[in-house]
Amino acid sequence: MKAYTKKLVLESGREFYGYGFGADREAINEIVFNTSVVGYQEIMSDPSYTDQAVVMTYPLIGNYGMADEDYETKTPTLGAMIVREYNDLPSNFRYTRTLNEVLEEYNIPAIEGIDTRALTRIIRDEGTQKAILTDASTPTEEALARLNAYELPKDSVARVSCKKRWMSRVPNHTYDVVAIDCGIRNNIIRQLNKVGCNVTVVPYNATLEEVMAFHPDGVVISNGPGNPADVESVAELVKQLRGRLPIFGVGLGMELIALAYGAQVDKMKVGHRGSNHPVMNHATGLLEIAVQNHGYVVSPEACGMLKVTHTNLLDRTIEGVECRFDRVFAVQFDPTAAEGECHDLFKKFVKLMEEGRDA
Repeated sequence: MKAYTKKLVLESGREFYGYGFGADREAINEIVFNTSVVGYQEIMSDPSYTDQAVVMTYPLIGNYGMADEDYETKTPTLGAMIVREYNDLPSNFRYTRTLNEVLEEYNIPAIEGIDTRALTRIIRDEGTQKAILTDASTPTEEALARLNAYELPKDSVARVSCKKRWMSRVPNHTYDVVAIDCGIRNNIIRQLNKVGCNVTVVPYNATLEEVMAFHPDGVVISNGPGNPADVESVAELVKQLRGRLPIFGVGLGMELIALAYGAQVDKMKVGHRGSNHPVMNHATGLLEIAVQNHGYVVSPEACGMLKVTHTNLLDRTIEGVECRFDRVFAVQFDPTAAEGECHDLFKKFVKLMEEGRDA
């Protein structure tokens, strides 16, 4: 048996030894788990995972490599990746590089060979917490001292948001949309393009005047990482925009819309991260299986002026809200659909923009 090269130490003092891959560096992050069977590339490149170490509960990761078309951002900012078994010999005609090569390029550390089932149970029972991925030879007391002295960053949205505006255009577009970039996924932009929208992506700290200068038909408040309380400027922007234009929020965008309407947003013990969460759509009465990645939730006791539109059937948390009078709605889950399809939420956004033109 070869010697361990890395270890993971939790705030509680528990240690897990394994073998490092990806970037060879130490990292301290908030540790979370994702229950998806496939999609590790989308998870690794989702800006919403900035500053988080993600435990993949599916035991085999890396077996289909990385495809150039499947990234959710150009520059992945994942904190770290934790897997049971890593496969560095992918079998997939679409793959161009291995997961290890990509992690090395973007300076993201990873560890394999640990008991991810036991680790997931600890996170489930104790909640998300800080964890340090370090060299196997690091004394436990030293690792815990570094861990306890470290404060998780509060500027994650500022770091992942674009620094200047950019556009995604389609031929013969019908609508002009401004997307507030709090860490937007590429697939949201692609879905907007599919329904005939030119999308202008602007930094998270764009002003009302800067947004309105593009004469948009609607505004999207994107997904992103961190605590919504750390980006109050976006909630303030929503207050200024509501009633003027249709607004569609996703993930962190929903939490920021909720804050703008006076709702309360609470941190969850574990959060929802996976591709198999059952969500009830109250408008249709249908059950939808949703991809989720969020650690904060709108409090049902303090929803403000918002009406609940979607509910998670696992724990009855709020997954969607709207204010029909202001033409504002949002969901906590990922509204992007399979290739070639368009989720009804994008069609709803288009309908609101169409009604706005006719008004």
